[in-house]
Amino acid sequence: MKPLSISILTVCGVDEIAAQRGRSVTHVLSLLDPGWPDIASFAEFAEHRRSIMHFHDIIDEAPDKIAPTQADVADILKFGAGLAEDAAARSNGHLLVHCQMGISRSTAAMLMLLAQVYPDESEPRLYERLRGIRPQAWPNSRMVGFADDLLGRNGRLLGALGPHYREALKFEPKYHEWMPMLGRGRELDLALAS
Repeated sequence: MKPLSISILTVCGVDEIAAQRGRSVTHVLSLLDPGWPDIASFAEFAEHRRSIMHFHDIIDEAPDKIAPTQADVADILKFGAGLAEDAAARSNGHLLVHCQMGISRSTAAMLMLLAQVYPDESEPRLYERLRGIRPQAWPNSRMVGFADDLLGRNGRLLGALGPHYREALKFEPKYHEWMPMLGRGRELDLALAS
């Protein structure tokens, strides 16, 4: 696969999007809750390519919720492959990946895009790169598991998630409280077991 040649990688939440207006964003991946209205701030951005996906930030199937699927993750990887083929992306590109909070879905997507671009890089190094982009990253484990399978990482991407979560807890100790309340206690267990 050709490298992305995107010179700037940004992950953020919806509340931070307006601040990205003047940063010459060329490509956007929006990961939003189903039914979330379009984000008006993007009308004020310079010309860019944008892909929008809708699913909830959950790790288990739940009534009245749409969980991320393997097909969703395949679409994210297809988006990444498109970036590699896009001539505009190879010249001073700026990729912005966002979700509601810029913590889970968007960081999972950025992680898989990094793993796609750097297929020979170790999983700990990929998570280190991710923390360099978004220190509070808490990637959605369901999405990471699907990406692990699709990218042929043989469980290594998912296996390195616990140590990454442990690092995230150092940055944001409140995850100790938040993750169980959000139905993500298994992810916290991964952090504490590593």
